[in-house]
Amino acid sequence: MEDKRLKEIYRKSIHIGSLILPFSYRYLFHFNRKHTFLFLVPITLIFLIIEVVRMEHRTFKRFFYNIFGIMLRKHEMHDFTGATYLFISTIICIAVFPRNIAFLSLSFLAIGDTFAAIVGIIFGKRKLLGTKKSLEGSIACFISSFIFALFYINPAIAFLGAFSATIAEFSRIPVDDNIKIPLLAGVVMSVFSIFV
Repeated sequence: MEDKRLKEIYRKSIHIGSLILPFSYRYLFHFNRKHTFLFLVPITLIFLIIEVVRMEHRTFKRFFYNIFGIMLRKHEMHDFTGATYLFISTIICIAVFPRNIAFLSLSFLAIGDTFAAIVGIIFGKRKLLGTKKSLEGSIACFISSFIFALFYINPAIAFLGAFSATIAEFSRIPVDDNIKIPLLAGVVMSVFSIFV
C-alpha cells in the first residue's frame, strides 16, 4: 500500500511538468494557434501510433512496460496513457476555447490535479460522496487552481473555473481526468465570460 502511495506521488510530481504545454502556448507561441498546432499535432500523432502499436504488438508492449511501467496505472495497461489524453485535450482546448481560458483550463489540470492527489494521499481522511477522493484533496485542488487563476483572469471566472475543475476531478464520470478537468473548466469559464 505504501508503494502504491509513493508511486502516485511520483506520478503527480511529474504531472506538474505538464504545465509546459499551457505555458508554451502562452509564452513561447504567444497564443498563436497555428504555430502551437505545428508543434502539438505531430507529437500527438506519434503518441497515438505508439499507443496502438503497444496494444497490438506483444514485444513492443513488454519493451514499453519495462521503461514506463512504474508510472502506469492499472487501467492504462489496456487503454491510452494519461499522457496521450493530455495531448488530445490540449489540442481540443486550444482549438475550442478563448486563448486565456484554454491556458487556464490546461493549467488547472496540471496544478489542481497534482495538489489534489498529493494532499489527498498525505492528509486525506474524509471521502467525498462515496468516491475514493478526499475532501482535503478537493480543497487543495480548488485553492491551488483559484489562486493561480487570479493572476490571469476576473476573480469570478477564476472561482467558477477552479470550482468546476474541482468537481470534475472528484467526479465519477468515466472519462480520463486529463480530458474532463480542462474541458469542464473551459466550458464553464467560456459560458460565464459571456456575461462578465
